[in-house]
Amino acid sequence: MLEIFRYRDLVYALVGRELKVRYRRSAIGFTWTMLQPLLMMLVLQVVFNSLFRFRLDYGNYPVYALCGILFWNFFSQSILTSMNSLKGNSPILRKLPVPKEVFPLATVISGVINLVFALVPLLLILVVTHHPITPALLFLPVSILLAALFTLGAGLLLSPLAVFFSDVVEMIGVLLSILMYLTPIFYPMKILEGSRYRPLVRFNPVRSILEVFRDPIYLGKVPPLSHLSVCFGIALAALVLGGIAFRRSSDRIPFYV
Repeated sequence: MLEIFRYRDLVYALVGRELKVRYRRSAIGFTWTMLQPLLMMLVLQVVFNSLFRFRLDYGNYPVYALCGILFWNFFSQSILTSMNSLKGNSPILRKLPVPKEVFPLATVISGVINLVFALVPLLLILVVTHHPITPALLFLPVSILLAALFTLGAGLLLSPLAVFFSDVVEMIGVLLSILMYLTPIFYPMKILEGSRYRPLVRFNPVRSILEVFRDPIYLGKVPPLSHLSVCFGIALAALVLGGIAFRRSSDRIPFYV
């Protein structure tokens, strides 16, 4: 950690470059970060409310869906970008003795910045739909931190594999698509009562992290301490496991990029 801190200027530069590259050819730049989840939410609103006549019994669907979309965009995009970060920075890795963890770290930090920008339309939806705005929103920085730690751990675990095996990125992309449907992003857990798939969703660690992000916004309350403890354990375990796996592989990375 101290080694990474010494290279903090490099991390800042990588984050800035990541944000610029992502929107270099976009006519509306950062605005797309806010518009994309909003448009996706509108599509889900039409599909579930208009075509399937689906209603949530305890709140409005736009807020529920948008919370899930924002979280999932951050998680999935950060994972995939982290996996490509090492190969994408191969010239630096070959020439400079920098800690290789800075590259996945920079992608997750840029993902957090995008997530913060994307909260703007979510707040507008809260106001427009007259959804209760409670002091629990002040807990969001903690929720985002937990999500970032969990995502960083997953990115550290998977990014070396993407260097050693070129097919891993495509395979993880498919697995993320499956995981998306096993996470209650646009449907509530309630509709799975009695379903044989409920245990898969219930014990999905991504679901737990998602609920810590969604509860302060949608339910207007801070998640219970018991749930927070479980999520903190999940995030810490992912970070430690990813860090150990990355360290064991780091010496070989420059020879494969």
